[in-house]
Amino acid sequence: MSQLLLVAAGGAVGATLRHLSGIAAMRLFGAGFPWGTVFVNVFGSFLMGLFIELAARRFGASQEVRLFVATGCLGGFTTFSTFSLDAMALAERGSHTLAAIYVIGSVVVGIAALFAGLALARGLA
Repeated sequence: MSQLLLVAAGGAVGATLRHLSGIAAMRLFGAGFPWGTVFVNVFGSFLMGLFIELAARRFGASQEVRLFVATGCLGGFTTFSTFSLDAMALAERGSHTLAAIYVIGSVVVGIAALFAGLALARGLA
């Protein structure tokens, strides 16, 4: 149960930071392009790489710290960071074809699923 609370607390922090980043980007650059989303995806992926290499691999961060920071904070900030970490892990294991399938499949099928959900909701309305 305490692990779930760590993830939930971290997720609240990350989601709040994502929201504030979106507001800041819109105020700075306008609403014509999703700069806030680009920022959190790229910066969150950078932070995930930094955290995993330094805290988790080099300094042996505890399970609780990893859950709070990686799964909670960074997962709440952007799931793209986890997506990037999973793709990198596949590639580092030498599974380059699987990594490519994962990346292309996630993006293409994810967008297709969004369109399907929109179509379904619009058909029900």
